[in-house]
This record gives sequence, structure tokens and C-alpha cells, in this order.
Amino acid sequence: MTRHAVRRFMAALAVANPEPRTELHYRDPYTLLVAVVLSAQATDVSVNRATAGLFTCAATPSAMVALGEAAVAQHIRHIGLWRDKARNVIALSERLLAEHQGIVPRDRTALEALPGVGRKTANVVLNVAFGEPTLAVDTHIFRVANRTGMAVGSSVLAVERGLMQVIPSKYLLHAHHWLILHGRYVCKARKPECERCVGRRWCEYPGKE
Repeated sequence: MTRHAVRRFMAALAVANPEPRTELHYRDPYTLLVAVVLSAQATDVSVNRATAGLFTCAATPSAMVALGEAAVAQHIRHIGLWRDKARNVIALSERLLAEHQGIVPRDRTALEALPGVGRKTANVVLNVAFGEPTLAVDTHIFRVANRTGMAVGSSVLAVERGLMQVIPSKYLLHAHHWLILHGRYVCKARKPECERCVGRRWCEYPGKE
């Protein structure tokens, strides 16, 4: 897909959804961080169901540590990898208290140093909580970028870098949400709904209908 086509595609997504939002429920940067950590290999719906009770009991690092790993595990036991995630939530909360006065840092290196936090999670927190023009590539965005020809790459990092190079700066703030929602509800994995796609005319997917 040419840069001109990418620009037109992003403009169409912007018109269709001017103010996209994450579907994860959160209250502040800390609860967003926890929710994103829990969302790995889990649906937003299942995470929201788990955090509804969890955040009622513990919505700060100190409260989470006081709640304890076993109790956190009970709240999130219906989502994937819940044991490891409970351990990471406690560990990252302890690290925030010990090294950042309980405040989620607005810094990629510091975020990625937290237990259970990788580049994708850091990108989401920087974008959603702090308004940074970052782009977290999940399975949906990876699929959309490769399928449409926006940014072809064999790795998540390659696709992220490719998208950052071709998406105009004025669209970068919301690009993550536009693309993830497009992949989740229109450009689906098994059967893309090409007839509903606002970028159909620029898409390079050979199987589009």
C-alpha cells in the first residue's frame, strides 16, 4: 500500500470513528497498566469482568500488595495465564512502590522494567494514559497491517516500525485504536467483512470480495 493510500485509509477510519477508545475498563494509569497486563492472551470482555471486582478491592499499588497474590488470583482465575498474571500484578505493584512512589512512570524503559510489562503493554500505557503517539501491535493490528499491505513484516517490531513510518503524524495518536478495532470487528481473522471496510479501495488483500 502506498503512503498516499495509507493516508486515505487512516482518514477514512478517522471519519468513521473520530474519538476511538480502548475497550478495557480502567480508572487511572495504574488500573490501565494492570488491565493491559491481564489482557495478554485474553479478551477485553473477560478482563473487564475480572477487574470489576479486583479494582473494587484494590485500585492502587499499595492496596494491591495488601490484597495479596492469592486474592488477586481468585479475582482473575477465569482469564488465561491467571497464576502468572497474579504474580506479576503483585510484583509490578511492589516495584512501583519501591522505585516510583507508587506512580506509573511516563517512560518506556521504566515501564518495560516492570514485571509482566513488555513493549506492547508499555506502548498502550504511553498512548492511552499519557497521550503519546505510540502504536502497540497486537494480533489484530499485525493481521491488518500485513493483509492490507500497510506494513508488511514477519515480526511485531517490524510491523510497528513500518506503521510508524507510513502513518501520517496527525493520525498516530489514535492509530492504535482505529486499527485494533478495525481488526476486531471488520478485518477479522477467519472471514474479513470486506463489504464493510472503509479502506477496501486501497487494500491489497488478494482475497477481498
